[in-house]
Amino acid sequence: MPEVSALPRLDELICCNGRCLMKIGVASLGCAKNLVDTEIVLGFLADAGHEIVSDPNQAEIIIVNTCGFITEAKEESIETILEMAALKETGRCRGLVVMGCLSQRYSQELWKEIPEIDALLGTDELDLVPEVIKRIAGGERVLERRGRHFDYNRNFARLSTTGSHLAYLKIAEGCSHSCAFCVIPQIRGEYRSRTPESILAEARQLAAAGVKELAVIAQDTTAYGRDIGTSILELLRELACLDIPWIRLLYTYPTSISEELLNLIASAPNVVKYIDLPLQHVSENVLRRMKRPGSFASTVSLVNRIRELIPGVVIRSSFIVGFPGETEEDFQELLKFLDGMRLDHVGIFKYSREENSAAYSLRGQVPETVKERRWSEAMALQQRISADLNQRLVGRNLQVLIEHLSLESELVMVGRHSGQAPEVDGVVYLGRGELRPGELVTVRITDAQAYDLVGEVVEGVEPA
Repeated sequence: MPEVSALPRLDELICCNGRCLMKIGVASLGCAKNLVDTEIVLGFLADAGHEIVSDPNQAEIIIVNTCGFITEAKEESIETILEMAALKETGRCRGLVVMGCLSQRYSQELWKEIPEIDALLGTDELDLVPEVIKRIAGGERVLERRGRHFDYNRNFARLSTTGSHLAYLKIAEGCSHSCAFCVIPQIRGEYRSRTPESILAEARQLAAAGVKELAVIAQDTTAYGRDIGTSILELLRELACLDIPWIRLLYTYPTSISEELLNLIASAPNVVKYIDLPLQHVSENVLRRMKRPGSFASTVSLVNRIRELIPGVVIRSSFIVGFPGETEEDFQELLKFLDGMRLDHVGIFKYSREENSAAYSLRGQVPETVKERRWSEAMALQQRISADLNQRLVGRNLQVLIEHLSLESELVMVGRHSGQAPEVDGVVYLGRGELRPGELVTVRITDAQAYDLVGEVVEGVEPA
C-alpha cells in the first residue's frame, strides 16, 4: 500500500498534486462499512487530481453513496439523490453519480425513474469512478457493472472523512448468514475476508498517521478468517501490538464470541473493553423465525459471561420489534431482558419488510401501530436504564478522546470515553479551553443526561 503521511479532513483538502480537474462533492449514507467505501473512492479521485469540496453547491460532480438496507434508509437515499439532482439547476453540478447498496439493489428502477442520474454504479465499482466521471464529462450516461467483486486487498489510499483521530478498518466484505429480515448477502455477496497482510499494512499506515482510535468493522467481525484459514483472534492479537491507544471491535456475532477472544479483550491494554453484540431479540420463538440462534436463557448466560471475563465492560446491542409472528408475550420477554440485564447502549428498530428477504412473505405481519407502540415502550425503558447508568458515572474520572467543536456552541467541545462508540452511542460535552481534536484527556464527569455526559478536564489525574 502507498504510504499515508496524514489523514486530511475534506474541508481541509484543497487540491491534489497541483492539478484540480473537477470539483467533486460526496454524500455518504448508511453504515461505517459504506463510509469506508466512500473514503476509498475519494482516494481514487484525489489520486486522479480532482478537488474534493465539502459544499455540494460548489461541486461540479456530486456522488451519492447510498444505503438500501431498510425502508427508512432507502427513503433517505432517494431524498438525497433528488436533493443533489436539484443542484443541476441551482448549483454548479454538471453530473450526478449514484452508487452503493441502493443502486446495487434497484439499478434498473433508479435508472428508469430518475433520469437526472448521469452514472449508476453498484457496490463493487469503487475504482471505476474516476473513469466514469471522464465519460460523464464527455456527454455519456453510464450504467456500469463489472461482474466481479472489488478487491479490498489491493493497494489503495483512503481519504479520511472522520478526521485524523478516528479510522474505520474494514476487515471483510459481504455476509454468509441467512437472517430472515436481511438482504445484505444479496446486495454485498457472501462473506469475503481480506488477507491479514493487507489489513495489517493499512493499520500500520493509520498508526503512523497518528490515529488514536481504530474501529474494526465487517458485517460480522467474529467470522473473520474462516474462509482463508485464520481467525479474528489471531488478527486482533496482531492489531493490539500497534501503537494505537484505542482499538474497538464492532459487529460481533453472539454465537461466535469465544472465551479466548473475551480474554484477549480483557487483557490487551489498547483494546477497549466494549462489546458490540447485535442480538435482534431474545424470544426463542422470534429468533427461530428470524433464522438466528439463541434463546432468553442463552443470551442472559452470554451477557453474564462477558461481564465475568471483562470487568467493567460496556455492552451495546440492537433489537428488532414487530417482526412477523412476534406476540405480546415475545415482546414482554424482550422488555424483561432489557430491564434485567441493563445493557449500556441499546438500539431499538421497527421491523422493515424488505422485498426478497425470507421474512417478506411470512405470516403474522405485525400492524404498524403495534410496531410503533412496542418501539416506543422499549425505547422508554432503555432510556430510563441509560439515564441511571450514566448518572452512576458522575464524579468518576474517564479518559476522553476529543473529537470536534460542538455544532451548538463554539465554547463547547465534543468527545467520547472508551465506552462510547462513534456515531451510535452518546458523547461527552466539555468546555472548549485549549482542547484540540485527537487529544486524549482525563475528564471528571459532572453531569449526566439520558444518553450524553458533561465533564471537565482535570490535570495530573489518571482515569479511574
